[in-house]
Amino acid sequence: MGELLRAFDPAMGRGGAVPVLVAALSGLGGIGKTALAVEAAHEACGRGWFPGGVLFLDLHGYDDDPVTGEQALEALLRGLGVEPEHVPVGVDARGALYRSVLAERGRERGAVLVLADNASSPDQVRSLLPGDGRHRLLVTSRGKLPQLGARLLALDELSPEEAYELLDRALRIADPGDSRVVDEAEAAAQVASRCGYLPLALQIAAALLVLDQDKAVAELASELAEFRGRLAQLDDGERSVRAAFDLSYQRLAADQARLLRLLSLAPGSEVTIEAATALTGDERPPIRTLDALSRAHLVGRGSGRGRWQLHDLVRAYGMGLVTAHADLREEGERARARLLGCYVRWAAAADDRLEWLPGRPEPERFVDRAQALDWLDGERAGLVGAVQWAGEERHAGPAVRLAACLEGYLRWRRYFDDGIAVARAALVAAHRAGDREGEAGAWSNLGIALQQADRTEEAIETLTWALDLHQAAGNRRREAHVWTILGIALQDAGRTNEAVDAQARARDLFQAIGDGGGEAGAWGNLGIVLQYAGRTEEAISALTCARDLFQAAGDRHREGMAWNNLSNALRQAGRVQEVIEACGKSLEIYREFEDWYGTGDTLYSLGLAHEDCDRLVQARACYLQAADAYSQGNAPAQAARARAQAETLTP
Repeated sequence: MGELLRAFDPAMGRGGAVPVLVAALSGLGGIGKTALAVEAAHEACGRGWFPGGVLFLDLHGYDDDPVTGEQALEALLRGLGVEPEHVPVGVDARGALYRSVLAERGRERGAVLVLADNASSPDQVRSLLPGDGRHRLLVTSRGKLPQLGARLLALDELSPEEAYELLDRALRIADPGDSRVVDEAEAAAQVASRCGYLPLALQIAAALLVLDQDKAVAELASELAEFRGRLAQLDDGERSVRAAFDLSYQRLAADQARLLRLLSLAPGSEVTIEAATALTGDERPPIRTLDALSRAHLVGRGSGRGRWQLHDLVRAYGMGLVTAHADLREEGERARARLLGCYVRWAAAADDRLEWLPGRPEPERFVDRAQALDWLDGERAGLVGAVQWAGEERHAGPAVRLAACLEGYLRWRRYFDDGIAVARAALVAAHRAGDREGEAGAWSNLGIALQQADRTEEAIETLTWALDLHQAAGNRRREAHVWTILGIALQDAGRTNEAVDAQARARDLFQAIGDGGGEAGAWGNLGIVLQYAGRTEEAISALTCARDLFQAAGDRHREGMAWNNLSNALRQAGRVQEVIEACGKSLEIYREFEDWYGTGDTLYSLGLAHEDCDRLVQARACYLQAADAYSQGNAPAQAARARAQAETLTP
């Protein structure tokens, strides 16, 4: 309300500032525009800003028969004291008299505030503009009205704290002793969240609790948990969120209504212009249509340019429209299939770029790793959400292929929970389809994600099952790959001898099939477990072999990883100068690839080497730099460990 009051503050027009004659307050249906406008009008009058009075007019802009500009002028003239028989016919004549009467009122009593509520178009209010600079016009609308030359103020949903207070206040007004919101604060927070912090939805939720004194807040939260059925619950017999959205939807042009429905089906919290184009199936991006939906507050701007988002309840409303009609359901399924197909192509191209090595054909679409990672980062929520469509027979195949494209990226960025969710969805779909090879691959990916998430015993069980499936299928390359990950998990579990055997088997299998890159990785993993086994010289030999093979293959990133692992074995052997040199090589490569987790690991290793030599200032600096790198690499636990180590060296 503060911004609205500042707009109409008479002091703002002094000292050369341009006064605000018109303000347009807009927002989603049910957001509380009218309540805020009325409250602001009362506050402004209380401050003595409008001694000439306030005129309130409901324009019914979204009803079947909205108030016209001519009708609005008649009502305002009568509100200003003009007798009905003296009200002329026609917009121009009424407008002239309206401005004349306002000017006279201004001279006699002072400024007047005209509050035109619920406008749906500029034409409804253009004739209401005050001719006298003392007066002010406040318009509320579900759509933005930039054509009026007004101060545009958009109203957002409430904060979680404000929503909680609204619920508690509503119950205590009905019964001062009703403490259910305070007593069930966590459930109340869930109700507020599931209402999308929309005032209308919250008021309906409060009314449902008031009407049923025996209903626990947790019970209402449970009733609102099912997303698709949420709008059916938000109806108290007098008010309905769905009915409020219906009024906005019915005024949309056909292309706008179609795009709103399709956007509601998109996975993730945001939709890029590229994804929106795929949903529509049109050759050109629907930019103008998105802008129109934005002006109507049915679609909001996302986290960056070219990104859009829907309020949760608008998304539920759009889904409800689609599921209610067979033809719209089929339209929606075709749109989802188009989007999923595009996601598969784009994610495969990004994965090709991440896995590209010099000498191979240049991948299309993404010019470098940074561009591929930037796209994957921006689309991650949508991509992970689309994989969940694997549970639907119609979309299972592409969704499983998408899951395979994302596995390397999610591992790289350390999004372990997403990796587990993606692998589980692919696993269920492959099993249902009888795709034994796909199922084995999904078990492998799930095991990798579990191992990285430090769920070691689950990872071992999962990887063992994947190993059996690959062996039964005779897929030696995938079997070798699983042996390497299983070896890491076994080492994490403290089963070092078994880990050594697993990595040796992986190395031998990769050698047998002529997979140099796989062999290099197995040598590296073998070196790590040999180091844990105390077989330091063997570890150094294995890690040196891994480094050389990665160099020969042109796999620069994995070469950097090998340098770091080698530095740890060299430190165990007391060869400190070689440790520092190896860490330097590793840091150069990790930073080149913007691998912040690897950078953190190497800086931590370098800190340990400096500490071994009593170079404590250098060691502390390395630990602090490692903490920063770990934080960038989504590794908060490792960052905390590095800071704690630095603290031990604080003078």
